[in-house]
Amino acid sequence: MKVGIAGFSGSGKSTVFQWLTGARPDPAASQRGQIGMARITDQRLDWLSAHFKPKKTTPATIEFLDTPGLLSSERRDNPRRLGIMRDANGLMIVLNGFSGGDLAAELRQFREEMLFADLEIVTNRINRLEDQARKPKPAKEREADQAELTLLQQVAAGFEQGKPAAALGLKADEEKAVRSFQLLTLKPQFVLVNIGDDRVGQSLPADLLPMAPQAGQAPVKLELELADLAEEDRKAFMADLGLSGFSRDQVIRDLSSAMGRIVFFTVGEDECRAWSLNQGDDAVEGAGQIHTDLARGFVRAEVVSFEDFKRVGSMKEAKTRGVYRLEGKTYVVKDGDIMHILAST
Repeated sequence: MKVGIAGFSGSGKSTVFQWLTGARPDPAASQRGQIGMARITDQRLDWLSAHFKPKKTTPATIEFLDTPGLLSSERRDNPRRLGIMRDANGLMIVLNGFSGGDLAAELRQFREEMLFADLEIVTNRINRLEDQARKPKPAKEREADQAELTLLQQVAAGFEQGKPAAALGLKADEEKAVRSFQLLTLKPQFVLVNIGDDRVGQSLPADLLPMAPQAGQAPVKLELELADLAEEDRKAFMADLGLSGFSRDQVIRDLSSAMGRIVFFTVGEDECRAWSLNQGDDAVEGAGQIHTDLARGFVRAEVVSFEDFKRVGSMKEAKTRGVYRLEGKTYVVKDGDIMHILAST
């Protein structure tokens, strides 16, 4: 999964990128975007690793793309800056929570910039379709073009009314038809308020929450500075500030949830590994995360939930107590499933 980190210049989003991935921002990549990886910590994986004592333990990961900050006064270049993350699966929108500004207004303006960028993409395609309509074409191609034109005109009208693509009530086939445009307003979003240390322990503004119910907040710069201190000094500073721990891992888990992702596990003496998957994906799609050959030759999946396995203590006991199941191709993978894929070669 790739998540684009976006926000206005001065929001501290590149600091957020470093906080999440450990990679220092590269000035040379500031205009094209910089990639970094973050591990998803999971206590379930820690428990499985302690239980199986494998040679290797591999957490699930998220790929983050740091993008150029948007300009609040000069909008001309903002569509290009936003376009860098069109191939991302979702967006993390970083708001400036350390300067005392109106966070709800900042988020509203950012979403308007996304709408404007999407409208530009759709309008360009509408203009091309209208030009093509004047040229001779086979009837089937003409019908397909007209259907696309009608749909895009409806989408553009919604954008002009301030409605993001995700709020247009597109049917499944309509959403599939516009997916190639990689519309920003169709992607899942997670809002992170980058706060200063003076706002630690305070609630988010009440007018922001209706706009972003899953929003999180973190004193990003402070946590980066604390991470560089010796352990005793860090504990003392954190106690003085009223911090019980770092918020990075929780933010990553909240982000993953907002992106509609779940985690399943494969276990054994060689490796215990967590895999990230879209919520609602089936066992074949889960097998494909492990290896394309397993998806191609899928026969069945042996499945036990993490909670059941932890309760009974072993695979043998899981089979004895009937919580170890055989599932077919249409089985929808659940968060926390431990799976063993059987496939033909």
